[in-house]
Parts: sequence; structure tokens; C-alpha cells
Amino acid sequence: MRSKWGSVVVPDQAIGGFMQQDDTSNEFSPWNDPTQTPLIEFKGVTKRFGEFTAIDNIDLKIYEKEFFALLGPSGCGKTTLMRMLAGFESSTAGVITLEGQDVAPLPPNKRAVNMMFQSYALFPHLTVAENIAFGLKRSDMPKSEIAGRVDEMLALVQLSTFAARKPHQISGGQRQRVALARSLAKAPKLLLLDEPLGALDKKLRQETQFELMDIQEKTGTTFVIVTHDQEEAMTVASRVAVMNHGQLIQVNTPDRIYETPNSTYVADFIGEVNLIKGKVTPLNDDIVEIHWAEGEQPLAGRSSETLAKGNDVTFAIRPEKVAISKERPDKAANMVQGEIIDIAYLGNLSTYYVKISTGQTIKAQAANNRRISRRSYTWEDPVWLSWTDTAGIVLTR
Repeated sequence: MRSKWGSVVVPDQAIGGFMQQDDTSNEFSPWNDPTQTPLIEFKGVTKRFGEFTAIDNIDLKIYEKEFFALLGPSGCGKTTLMRMLAGFESSTAGVITLEGQDVAPLPPNKRAVNMMFQSYALFPHLTVAENIAFGLKRSDMPKSEIAGRVDEMLALVQLSTFAARKPHQISGGQRQRVALARSLAKAPKLLLLDEPLGALDKKLRQETQFELMDIQEKTGTTFVIVTHDQEEAMTVASRVAVMNHGQLIQVNTPDRIYETPNSTYVADFIGEVNLIKGKVTPLNDDIVEIHWAEGEQPLAGRSSETLAKGNDVTFAIRPEKVAISKERPDKAANMVQGEIIDIAYLGNLSTYYVKISTGQTIKAQAANNRRISRRSYTWEDPVWLSWTDTAGIVLTR
């Protein structure tokens, strides 16, 4: 499957996960081009509510035509950041610019920004077409052009045949698309989406994520989405900002956030991960040994940082990069032995929870390419876990 953000994503059956293959011919990455001017820029932005600091001295650039995700747990500051962009909150310190203009003096209705709320806020007494036209009738658009713009928006979200229906006569996913069409009708420079898919069931949410991506690509509008759903952020976004306690912990593309987290917080927050604490001994180049348990062989890993002997580190390894076998591997940079104590069967793959001699549980994932009756491992089986020295990442914070 080709991602719109310039990478080819292909299943890697050996590890049960995904590999990113570079395809830079069509890559969309203005953040890597120093000549590009950001559409939105936060410069030293802080927001306090009394003694509570919701946003703590943030610097952030978002570029035109990005689908940018603010991701984090409840209370991390992501919605406050969005409300400041929309004009519903003002910053305590710092500057927010849109196309180089300080937006602080502009009220919400004077900003080239629209916001789509989780509740959709559709008018129940108006038809789908009338809901979409509502904002246009209060704008400076000539009345003769409104019907044409509404038809254009209905076609964009594939709801032309539902134009005369009321919101209660269409499904939740269709109501979401009506709200999206209404938000895009005035062609804003920036569309803010606050947990827009939270009310949908999982399957419909997944389908709608791809619809959102297609619509964003067709319109060229910059989207900023607030979500606590990691899968949603990783699916739709060109870049993801992981937040915690009002700070940006890491901002990068989804594949870099997943493969090269900059901290144990990000590694643990995004997807499943095994975290093993230890002390490091540098060997050669970027290879290090992690001494993690008495009587156990040191783990071999790679670090992008220069580390001193004895530094405390955390080794992070994703379950899909851990191979599981009944026999001791002939050649492996890292291997540990343990016993399966639990199995999570997820249909396309299974997660094996393996308790090792230290008492720690390590997760390994394997693709279910055989029927369940012919599965190789079961509870209480002794197994070996192994992985390469490049499969994990050494973290210092």
C-alpha cells in the first residue's frame, strides 16, 4: 500500500509488522526544506490557567497542506493548543502566527480557520444541504454562488443523494461527513478537527480515516487533528506531535515516531513495546552492550548517542521484532529463554507473553499464517526469544 506521505508500506511477514521503504520521488516533507515558510508557527507559546500551566513554552511549525496530528493523553494540552489556534483561548506568553501574521488581535470569526467539533453540532431542523450552506449564507459569498458551492461540497464527501435528508435520517459516519463539508465550504486555510471520529465504531472510524485523508489531499487544506488514538494519528498524519504535561515530547513522521522514539515515554505511548533497563558498555562504532540482569548475557544494541560506560539506559524493542522459537537459535545477537504465560489471539497475529528468569515478561508477536489448530506454541511452553542488534533502540531518557 502506498502512503500519501511518500513511503511504501509493505507487510513484513518475518516480524509480523511493517517496514517503511523510501520512495523520495514523491515525498511531501516541507519541514525538511529550510526555504519553506510555515503556515502556522508557535514561538515560545505558554498558556496558564491560574497556577496551572497547560502549555509550556512551545515552539512548533506546521506547513501548508500538512495533515498534522496532536497526540497525547487527556490533560496533556493538545486541545488547549488547538483552541488557541482557533481563537477561543489567548496565549499567556509567546506568539502564534498564521501566514506570518500574529493572530492574537484577530477574533475567531476573522481568522482563516475553521473548527470541526466532536459533536458535529449539526442543526437538526435543517437538511444536509442547508447545514452545509449555513455558514456560506452569513459570509460575503454572492448568493448566486452558494448553491454551486454546496453541490461541490456534497460531491466531495459523496453525499449528493442525501442533500434533502435531515441529520437524524443519516448514519453517524454520514453526519461526520456533513460536518466536514460544512467546515470546508468557506475554503479555510486551516481546518481544526477535535477528536472528529470519536463517536464512530472502530470499523467505521478506520474507513473514515482514509476518507479524511482523500478529502484533505483533494482540497489541499491544512488539517490539524487532536486525538488520543495512536492508531488514528499514525494512519492519517504527515507528522505527529506527541505531547505530555503541556510540552512537545517529539515531533516527527509516524514511521520515525514508531521506529526511533526519543524517549521511553514516546516508545511506551506509541504501540506496544518491551522496555529493559540496564547499564551500558560502549563497544565499537555505535554498538553497545546493555548489562541488564545478573547471570544473563548482555544485550547488544545500537545507539545514536555517544554513551559512557555505566550510563543508565532503557532498551526498547517492539514485540513484532522479537522472534519466537522452541529451539535455541543458531545465530542471534540477542536471545533469552522463558515460558509462555499468556497468549493474546488477535486474528491476523498473536502476542505471546513470555516470562524469563528475571521475572520480567517480554512480548513477542507472530503472524498467524496457519489455522489456529496447527499453531506452534501454547501456554507453559518453554521458548527462546531472539532479535538482531538493530531491532531495538537504546534510550537515555
